[in-house]
Amino acid sequence: MLFEDAAMHVIEGAFAAPRGRIALVAARFNGHIVDALIGGARDVLLRHGVSDDAIDLVRVPGAFELGPVAARLVAGRKHAAVIALGCVIRGATAHFEYVAAAAANGVAQAAQAGTVPVVFGVLTTENIEQAIERAGTKAGNKGADAALAAIELIDLYAKLGA
Repeated sequence: MLFEDAAMHVIEGAFAAPRGRIALVAARFNGHIVDALIGGARDVLLRHGVSDDAIDLVRVPGAFELGPVAARLVAGRKHAAVIALGCVIRGATAHFEYVAAAAANGVAQAAQAGTVPVVFGVLTTENIEQAIERAGTKAGNKGADAALAAIELIDLYAKLGA
């Protein structure tokens, strides 16, 4: 650790088995990519002690709907974390910018409104090849990365008293 000899108090989350339910909010649009993200997230959660029956998979039509549904899940206070998963691939129109921005802003608003971690696991790629790479091939699985972030943040939030 860079600051291990410093006198400052460092607070960070650990990758401990989280308590409570985890919600995966997943878009159906670009489903073959999103299903791979779900698989990566589920694998990480299971390997870190979360049982399958403690994972709620909530399907939404597309990435645009991730934020509002994540906000409802946070408000319901039944989950230790919410992980938003989706895939927006650039096309020939400006639609990509609107959907990608709405997804990011919506998930960010859900995160700011609640006391549990809300993690953004939405791919925003130029093409299908980049999406495939980030859903489990060359560039790892961003669903798995999002689940790791959620596990770490659950522990950090507990340490911070949130």
